[in-house]
Amino acid sequence: QVQLVESGGGLVQAGGSLRLSCVASGRTFSSYVMSWFRQAPGKEREFVAAINWSAYTYYGGSVKGRFTISRDNAKNTVYLQMNSLKAEDSAVYYCAANANPILESRTGVAKLSYYDDWGQGTQVTVSS
Repeated sequence: QVQLVESGGGLVQAGGSLRLSCVASGRTFSSYVMSWFRQAPGKEREFVAAINWSAYTYYGGSVKGRFTISRDNAKNTVYLQMNSLKAEDSAVYYCAANANPILESRTGVAKLSYYDDWGQGTQVTVSS
């Protein structure tokens, strides 16, 4: 399995910004499909963003235009830049990896079942 460690969460005022980081193990990180999900109390885990080997990106509708996912293969790291944060963005944010992507699609990468490995999560709290 891939080990994933998130960091960068915290408390921020509405309208502010945070950048989350996720460091992954593995010598073939450049081929991984990486993603961010989030889960708020009482809600299901929600797709936020994904990025593939060629840096093609996918976004959930609630964050498009505000969040940006990126990766640095030399550092085995994926980032989530979050701008214009809203109270409804408050959640635990999880990094996920598919280390053996066979097929990829907009709908496929948004499914929990697409990913084999998950980080421990990092809390993001946005005050209104």
